[in-house]
Amino acid sequence: MVTLATRKPAKGTLSLPNILTYSRIVAIPAVIGCMYAESILDGPVWLRWVALFIFIAAGVTDFLDGYYARMWGQQSALGRMLDPIADKLLVASCLLMLAADGTIKGWSLWAAIIILCREILVSGLREYLAAIRVSVPVSRLAKWKTTIQLVAIGFLIAGEAGEVILPPTILIGIILLWISALFTIYTGWDYLRAGIHHLTEEEL
Repeated sequence: MVTLATRKPAKGTLSLPNILTYSRIVAIPAVIGCMYAESILDGPVWLRWVALFIFIAAGVTDFLDGYYARMWGQQSALGRMLDPIADKLLVASCLLMLAADGTIKGWSLWAAIIILCREILVSGLREYLAAIRVSVPVSRLAKWKTTIQLVAIGFLIAGEAGEVILPPTILIGIILLWISALFTIYTGWDYLRAGIHHLTEEEL
């Protein structure tokens, strides 16, 4: 008898883990569209909750795609490439929209800038290290950074709509964003150090 735990769908571009990753990319315009309609076009406040719901669903797929890929032995080159890209697109798009609608402003913009710059730096380093066939595993601290970052963005997406239920919603989001930015600096330095180490080794 074949159970859920033992069933192994065929590998390929349409495997379940990859479909979950695709859905995370597709969720981006939906989240941004709801936020844009509510804040820029003065749409109804409930659009903020819709954006938050889609964002949370996208975050859950980030866990599930890796879980099913490991459970079913479906790790693929396409999945390894798209998974971090989907995460970065989701985070960057939300941060830019939150800055555009004024949820992130003033000094808090620096936290968003730090996070975005780190993502660009890490992407460049990963591309270079991949070219010399060096793999840098994701550290536990980097995973915590990502989790805190997603939770922070979730609070900020809720924004003023969330403050009706929990008054310091935006403040909590900003604090978590700064904590994420500090983790971002540390983990970014780890990647940079690894890149410099392999660069100097290659030149010797």
